[in-house]
Amino acid sequence: MYPEKNKNKLKFPLWHYLNQPLFSEKLILNPHTFAYVYRIELLERCWGRECDAKGQSSSGG
Repeated sequence: MYPEKNKNKLKFPLWHYLNQPLFSEKLILNPHTFAYVYRIELLERCWGRECDAKGQSSSGG
């Protein structure tokens, strides 16, 4: 009935935000900043996995 808007949009990583170590140097209290940093780190992890997968397939043959 209602068109879906941007199905690929990530939701706020609430669980990761609430489970930050309290006395860590990386503690981010601003939710907007945390979401921004989380998405960048997620992109870097996914990009690293893609590069690893491509490297394994090209050297395997």
